[in-house]
Amino acid sequence: MSEKNPIKLFHHMAIDVSDMDKSIAFYRKLFGYKLTERHEAGEVEAIPVELAFLRIQNNHHDMVLAHTPGKKYRALTEQDNQEGPTQFHHLAWQCHDRDAWLEMADRVTELGLEVIRGPVVHSAYDPRGEGSWGENESFYVLDPDGHRLEIFCDMATIDKDGTFVSYTGERIEEAKVDEV
Repeated sequence: MSEKNPIKLFHHMAIDVSDMDKSIAFYRKLFGYKLTERHEAGEVEAIPVELAFLRIQNNHHDMVLAHTPGKKYRALTEQDNQEGPTQFHHLAWQCHDRDAWLEMADRVTELGLEVIRGPVVHSAYDPRGEGSWGENESFYVLDPDGHRLEIFCDMATIDKDGTFVSYTGERIEEAKVDEV
């Protein structure tokens, strides 16, 4: 691989949803997504699923919702985490700062959503941390289909020498990664 990674960033994910209208409304209310386009299953012969393209800013889409007509859907359960096919664990959205994160927490409360984990400081180094990784502050909710959604702020960065740098710019010398 060349010195410069050819990948710029992770752009979007498409998730399977059981009720397109309900899911579009959920993601619009919680995160403020705008609906760029919505297409019926089979509009393009090679695409037998209904698709909705959602955006936050000016990308055509940052997230895609897919629905398969005729599929028997069921909500994810805790047992699904113990056995069954592989799934993704969670999707995460970064807030601009802690004030924006608190605003999202208020929005979650207004929408009557249950916080299934958090608020939590993911850190082995911050005195408020619970020993996990990422150096950020998060909480988690579920969407209508049981997908786990993380909303976070204040993510650490990694300096060129592999040292973690907190969101305040403080180097965390005891936290280094080997691969730089």
